[in-house]
Amino acid sequence: MAQSSSIAVTMSSQLFKRSVCCVFVHSPFRSRSLGSRALPSLSFSSRRTPLALTASVSSRAAMGHTSVPAAAADAAMDAVQRRLMFEDECILVDENDRVVGHDSKYNCHLMEKIEAENLLHRAFSVFLFNSKYELLLQQRSATKVTFPLVWTNTCCSHPLYRESELIEENYLGVRNAAQRKLLDELGIPAEDLPVDQFTPLGRILYKAPSDGKWGEHELDYLLFIVRDVNVNPNPDEVADIKYVNRDQLKELLRKADAGEEGLKLSPWFRLVVDNFLFKWWDHVERGTLGEVTDMKTIHKLT
Repeated sequence: MAQSSSIAVTMSSQLFKRSVCCVFVHSPFRSRSLGSRALPSLSFSSRRTPLALTASVSSRAAMGHTSVPAAAADAAMDAVQRRLMFEDECILVDENDRVVGHDSKYNCHLMEKIEAENLLHRAFSVFLFNSKYELLLQQRSATKVTFPLVWTNTCCSHPLYRESELIEENYLGVRNAAQRKLLDELGIPAEDLPVDQFTPLGRILYKAPSDGKWGEHELDYLLFIVRDVNVNPNPDEVADIKYVNRDQLKELLRKADAGEEGLKLSPWFRLVVDNFLFKWWDHVERGTLGEVTDMKTIHKLT
């Protein structure tokens, strides 16, 4: 047992060092430097070893093995998604959106960890409209670990525990993360999406299981932007895209509710649609989004 613990602690320390080192790498995207501002002070305990990795190390140590690849317990997972699951460090927050730590994307999406430790991480959802005020939707790729092949808003992801994406002022960290992921998922160049053009409209807190193992527990920033862009989807992330007007979206909702064509919508997108989207769409067209912006309230939705 002592050998198992030693191995787990060593690997956790290596992962922690790697995540901290990446904070100082120059970002290729437009972002605002924190200058002398330090990252939030966090103890070593705020970085947790992925649950499956710890178990795998322990069992192999008992058989005389002293090392194991981080993804051994999930060998069937797509290689790209597996790498992101173990390398990406999500920002852990409390229900008031205060940073309390960081952890691997893997741990943050394990329902066992979410339920046992109430892990809650910061996220964002982008709603991109073209000049005809049509909303760009994406269908998540078949290899996504959570909610594969469901239709959702333009881009949904997480700011990472790095300097440029922890900036609280003017929600710049979340905006930088959105710019990064729109390039990664949809091939939209950063220069076509200036960070100051994203309008943060509100925040929601929700929990949603994907299957028996994976799920989401997110404090989600809702970012709206109106831009005409060229889209080049990354097949590792996106299976399909489409622009829809309001009537076309209502038809998608009808099909999803009726179970037609196997069409499914992501739970966070459905929550935004049911509670806010059509009302906000009017303001998108009128150019009056500032009238409905509410970044003080965190809406707890189920």
